[in-house]
Amino acid sequence: MAATILVVEDEPAIQELILYNLRSAGYIALCADSAERASAMINDVLPDLVLLDWMLPKMSGIDFARLLRRDSRTKSVPIIMLTARVDESDKVAGLEVGADDYVTKPFSPRELVARIKAVLRRRLPEVSDEVLDIGGLRLDPTTHRVTLSDEKEAIQPREISLGPTEFRLLHFLMAHSERVYTRAQLLDKVWGDHVFVEDRTVDVHIRRLRKALEVAEKDDLIQTVRGTGYRFSIRCEVSTS
Repeated sequence: MAATILVVEDEPAIQELILYNLRSAGYIALCADSAERASAMINDVLPDLVLLDWMLPKMSGIDFARLLRRDSRTKSVPIIMLTARVDESDKVAGLEVGADDYVTKPFSPRELVARIKAVLRRRLPEVSDEVLDIGGLRLDPTTHRVTLSDEKEAIQPREISLGPTEFRLLHFLMAHSERVYTRAQLLDKVWGDHVFVEDRTVDVHIRRLRKALEVAEKDDLIQTVRGTGYRFSIRCEVSTS
């Protein structure tokens, strides 16, 4: 689940530098040279993070950040401000409108990528490449493998075979362990907010995921919260029937 990053920057040389380094780091990188163009792109594809230059033509980056934070669809999308402004008051202004971090120009591409990884790990753990090990399951996003982590004596840990949708679903639920999500929320987070399918599609894939985990007796980790939705939990107080 490579993260999609929208770069909003009007200087071509800086655009090229950022896009090259983001793509080299494994991200899906999109680019807009104005707030207006970025807004149109967001209508088509909701990014996982916005890297936003302060000084843009027409609408400034700070004003665009305010718009993103006022819109229910984009209010939780992480924002990193990118600017030549170094005054403390400017940094405070960027953070006060809802930016998650602030990077000043000139910047090190390695530092920028590290900052992006840190924000994504904190705000969107399901798009991180961090290995998750919970409840006897070990999920590795990089190798796209799920294995039993509690097989201490096994030379080769047993691998659980999952389809791509079931893998994404498990990754999201494990990354947000103990939190309950409705079907609509799971559709937005796992399938994407521009995919129009019925809520019951989630039930079908939950059943497939449980069936795959049943072989390892781990299906009880995917729990139904009656009248609400689903969660991943190591606590066994809720029936999954």
